[in-house]
Amino acid sequence: MSVQQKSAPTLRRHVVPTELGRCTVRVQQGAPGRWGVSGTPEVYLHGAAGSWTTFQALLSGAPTSGEPANDRVLIDLPGWGESTNGARLERFSLVAMARAVTGVLKALGYQRWNLVGHSMGGFLALHMAAAWPEQTASVAAISATTFSVSDACRAPLPGLYRFPAFTGMLLAMRTMAALGPAGTALVRTVSATPLMGPLMSPFFADPAAIPPVEIRELGYDARPASFSAAARAAAHYDFGQWHGIRCPVLAIRGDSDVFTPESDLARLAVIVPHTRLATIPRCGHFAHIEQPDHVQRLLGELWSC
Repeated sequence: MSVQQKSAPTLRRHVVPTELGRCTVRVQQGAPGRWGVSGTPEVYLHGAAGSWTTFQALLSGAPTSGEPANDRVLIDLPGWGESTNGARLERFSLVAMARAVTGVLKALGYQRWNLVGHSMGGFLALHMAAAWPEQTASVAAISATTFSVSDACRAPLPGLYRFPAFTGMLLAMRTMAALGPAGTALVRTVSATPLMGPLMSPFFADPAAIPPVEIRELGYDARPASFSAAARAAAHYDFGQWHGIRCPVLAIRGDSDVFTPESDLARLAVIVPHTRLATIPRCGHFAHIEQPDHVQRLLGELWSC
């Protein structure tokens, strides 16, 4: 999705070096304030098959889409979007990715942040909240891929029976990653064909309602090598770290979400008792695309507490 299509507000682009490679980030200025130092920013972390653009539907429909109260920071995580060249995937871990994100935020002048993460980005946001409890003001995890995904990454063959949607995608991505640049090219070729619609349909409650251009761009943003690196990182993650999360947490899933089962949210609430759970009806894995107004209301409630 282009900035002109859905993101009318001005976004300032920055490129920040990190241990995982150069990271591209866009900042929308809040009011009042100056670039990079306006209050506590909203930081948006995309999933393992996406980029910062997946949040445009959410932000373009926000009540303050013209001039938010605080800065909005949209990051292409190392290995995705415009942060792919020179990405050091061999060093990838949740810990390294979190250090990269906090390094970017501090380079921009921020000392505290509200995190909004989708899928892998939700997983990352929860880790950041545990590792930087004083700096993390809140976490909104939209369809965070956590416990079930970690189990499937650790044992893919049993996962085909227990968790077929994710495990099937994982095996496909690993196959494409093994092909190198040819695998990425194949994924992008398929994303430009009508076949991409049926392939992406499990992710949405009403696939027919999703504009074809958004389906194509989700496919275009798929990075097999980066996805595989993220899966390796998730496989052996120590969820006990999340006992250290102190900030308010909002955990959202769609009622048709095939990647984030209801049991994952229930388990999260046991580890982090101050978690608020929300299930959005008529919604799949991409609530911020299918039901952006509903998600925006939940975010407003979280930040107003």
